[in-house]
Amino acid sequence: MTATQPKVDDRAPETARHAELAEAFLAVRNQTRDLVAPLSAEDMMVQSMPEASPAKWHLAHTTWFFESFVLGPFAAGYTPFDKDFHWLFNSYYQSFARFPDKQLRASFSRPGLEEVLAYRRHVEAAVASLLDGDGAVPEVRDRVLLGMHHEQQHQELILTDVLHALASNPMQPSYLPALEIAPGEPQPLTFARWPGGLKAMGASEGFSFDNERPAHRVWLEPFAMGSRLITNAEYAEFMADGGYARPELWLSDGWQQVQSQAWQAPLYWTKEDGEWEMFTLRGRWPLSRASHLPVMHVSYYEADAYARWAGKRLPTEAEWECVASGQRVRGNLLEGGRMLAAPNANEEGVGQLFGDAWEWTASAYLPYPGFSPLPGALGEYNGKFMSGKMVLRGGSFGTASSHIRATYRNFFVPETRWQFSGIRLCESCA
Repeated sequence: MTATQPKVDDRAPETARHAELAEAFLAVRNQTRDLVAPLSAEDMMVQSMPEASPAKWHLAHTTWFFESFVLGPFAAGYTPFDKDFHWLFNSYYQSFARFPDKQLRASFSRPGLEEVLAYRRHVEAAVASLLDGDGAVPEVRDRVLLGMHHEQQHQELILTDVLHALASNPMQPSYLPALEIAPGEPQPLTFARWPGGLKAMGASEGFSFDNERPAHRVWLEPFAMGSRLITNAEYAEFMADGGYARPELWLSDGWQQVQSQAWQAPLYWTKEDGEWEMFTLRGRWPLSRASHLPVMHVSYYEADAYARWAGKRLPTEAEWECVASGQRVRGNLLEGGRMLAAPNANEEGVGQLFGDAWEWTASAYLPYPGFSPLPGALGEYNGKFMSGKMVLRGGSFGTASSHIRATYRNFFVPETRWQFSGIRLCESCA
């Protein structure tokens, strides 16, 4: 996989910063191109559920972002590629332009894939020219950097949406060839104690989204964090113990989901000849071969029920950030190209904090004290979703290493299962 580096050294001379940003911009754009390379044009038209989007739409929408919020306002004399793309590839920015119903994105047979790729090239050339000229004012640089991180979010969404599309295909074709998974046992699950106290939380320097700001202080009671993610085998024990049939383990809304959706296992798990199998971007795997890998594609409700069954709880996002803020970003992330969760490495203390699987927290997605959204239409990026969702932390194997950080807040409705989401346990200490 192509490395992506949307980080720019603000201490460098201005011309060097522009060149560095332009290089990073093209690296992100090339990464998206690499991710769709295994797909056919037909693959890129599939929208297998209302929450997902076709890969072709992702290619166009990430381009629309740069055209709408960088080139339109700041590139003098810029000629839009197609005036209808102004609204056609808008996602949810109500104050910017009208947009089609999300569920209709699979009907966009026109423009064709080649025209969308030409659109990408047109916008890339214009952004590169802007960064190379006198128009690269600080606001332009900030918006280009925001657009790059926005595209990295969509890179992961391409993978989650493609996985759901391929899993919905009766043939269940693989996105990439199978990997050899070495058999083994996970590292023992231990709990590292943290003393609590008054802790800093949130972003104060470097790039961050508005929902990560402002930095503030929180009080934490003593707690202990699980040393790794929960594995497929451990989750299978919960299932074998009647986990999906015991209402006392579930939140009320979660139990309603279990009943109405007939949940019996994580998404993409099926039983074949009496053995559980799971479908991944690398094809089908029997549980016996992947038992030591982190469990994925569980909802917040399932993660919470498992924690209750295990006699533990999920960490709050403040607890998670307290632990992660002292570690550098490393792990099974997008650039490694594995496209599959990996067993926990031989790490001391708390491992697997970055990569492999997003970790559900016990925290609702709400604004930090003093939160202020970005001005204008960009203010719709995060703030208007701060209701009815739960926070996830840490990234997955589909997250770029230059995109994730300890303060990063992902968020989804609690019944979401199609994301690369897993479980980490926590416990309170006296």
